[in-house]
Order: sequence, then structure tokens, then C-alpha cells
Amino acid sequence: MITTPQASSGGPYGRPQHPSRPQSAGEFLPACAHRITRRDLVLGAGGLFAAVTAGKWAWNSAEHFRRSEVFVARAESYGPWLVDLLQRGLTELGLSRKKVAGKSVLLKPNLVEPTVTAPHVNTHPAFVRAVVEAFRKWDAREVFVAEGQGHCRDTTFVLEQSGLERVLDDDKIPFVDLNYDDVFTADNRSRFTRLPKLYLPQSLRRADFIVSLPKMKTHHWAGVTLSMKNLFGVMPSACYGWPKNVLHHAGIGQSILDICATVRPHLAIVDGIVGMEGDGPIMGTPKHSHLVVMGTNLPSVDATCARLMGFNPENIDYLRNASGTLGPIQEQHIAQRGEAIAPLSQFFTLPDHPHFKQFRAA
Repeated sequence: MITTPQASSGGPYGRPQHPSRPQSAGEFLPACAHRITRRDLVLGAGGLFAAVTAGKWAWNSAEHFRRSEVFVARAESYGPWLVDLLQRGLTELGLSRKKVAGKSVLLKPNLVEPTVTAPHVNTHPAFVRAVVEAFRKWDAREVFVAEGQGHCRDTTFVLEQSGLERVLDDDKIPFVDLNYDDVFTADNRSRFTRLPKLYLPQSLRRADFIVSLPKMKTHHWAGVTLSMKNLFGVMPSACYGWPKNVLHHAGIGQSILDICATVRPHLAIVDGIVGMEGDGPIMGTPKHSHLVVMGTNLPSVDATCARLMGFNPENIDYLRNASGTLGPIQEQHIAQRGEAIAPLSQFFTLPDHPHFKQFRAA
């Protein structure tokens, strides 16, 4: 296990502001009741329109100075040709051999369950291999894979059954089990949860580039699980339990925001070649979406993925709360690179339950 720390080079995120305190139901009650007249209705409608307009303006203005770029490409299958596609995307995003050479790169895949027969559950081993090769071709000093899976405690079994162990062995790729890595404490930069500090693995300090490699999937609680939610796996289970129970209790959406704000990852590369729809992130069915999405701002990447999946990102709680704090999610504030979104957009199904309708609404 690698434990030698080096100073992190930081990331693209600024310090988010604290969310406003929600009002209780009692704070909305009038001091006294009175008979509603036609004039009251007219004035009330005007006030409601003004409030909605002001709210929309405020939401738009929160992203006024936030801009990002996201690269989208079609990929028919997994294979060695992915390396060229990935390097093209990285170049479009402003990365180059000059910026990568001599640097340490941490790749965080999504390893949820030990399964070799369900390629839609975990980040595909061939996808991980292609990303490693892309950075190695640009003379990265080291590229290592790190994960702290949340369900099965037997890391060796998860690596073996997911097919990733063979790729790591064949290509001599170092692996760090983040569940048992040495830890350091960091101030919670956003405080969407009540956790004042976060325990983080030392390997994050070693990396010049922290890269989230998620699977494009639906999620039965959060709506979607993409590059931001994938960072749950950097939180050591030795500190947060299985499956990260402390973070679930603190609030999934709130924890996602706190982790992203504090870890400040540098890049996301989403494996959407075969994704998951339905009852994700484990029990869903394969979705052959043939997509690769990447960018340096994770909220923008996830908002773009949500649109490609047929969801409105403004209806995903953690994305809406990331707007203007961690990055832009509005389409007009995200510069599209690669292929256009509209021709590649698809419809990822969700379980037939009223809870999921909120994610689909326009």
C-alpha cells in the first residue's frame, strides 16, 4: 500500500457558500386570517410572478461568472482505440503532454459489487486500462488506481470478480485500497452536512491529478450516480463504515457536495459505453448508451450526463445545490466540445414509483 504523501496541486473549485437555512412551516403562517378578495388575488398573482421571476434571476445570476467545458464522444465499444479518443478529449479540455508529464495521477473507478457477469455495474476494466494508457503516453510519472468500495469488505474479491485485477496485474498498475489507507483530517469546505471535518486518505495528497472514473447509472435515491457521487468511494470505510453509513445518515446529496468541495478533484471521465438504467446503482439493467463524457468541472459533467440520460439536472437535488457554488450546470454556461448533446440524448428508465417522477420533470 502506498502511503507517501505529497502536496496536492488543488483543483478547479472555489470555496462554496453555505446553503441558506430552510424555514419551518410555522414561519410561513400569517399573523391573522382575513377574507380573500378579487383584489387580493390579482395582487397575489402579481407578487407570485415577481417572486418567481426574481428567484429565477437569482438562480441564473449565481452562475453568472461560472463557465466550464465538457467533451462528449460516441464510443461503440471498449477497446484499445479508446486511448486516442481519450487523448483527443483531454486536448479539447486544455490538457497536454506538457501538463501531464512528470505528474502523479490517481484514478478512482466505480467498484460497487463483485460481479464478472454484469458489465453495467462497475467501471469497465478496459475503460480503466485505456485511461491509464492515455496518461502514460503523455509521460505521467505514475498512474495508480484507488478505490474504497462501500459494500463488500473483501477488496481482493471485488477486484478479481470485477475483472480489474487482471488489468492491474497485466499492465503493472498500482492499486491503493482507500478503505484502509492512512488518513488525514480536512476542514469541510461547504458544510452542507453538519460534519465539521472529513477524514480523507493520504493518497489524495500524493496525486497531482485526481480523476473520477464513474459509470453512467441511475440511482434509486439520488436520481443519478456519476462523477460526483463516485467520490463516496474515496471516503475510508474504516472511518465511515459499510456502506459509508455515516455519510448516508448525514444525507447523500449533502455528503456528495461536501466531499466534492473538500477533495476538489481535477477531472471526470465517465464510462457511458454501457451504462445502467432502472433500479440503479446495483439492481438496474444494462443501457448500451455508447457515450464517453469528460470535463474538469464535475457538476458540469454530471449535468451534461443527466441531459444525455433524459433527466433535468435542475431536478437533481445535489446538482441544483452545486449550481453557482461548485460550478455551472446550466447548458448555456457549459461550452460543448466533441459531439452535440441532442443527437446522443437517450431515455434512461427509472422504477415505476412516484418518487422518481421529480427527476424527469421539465
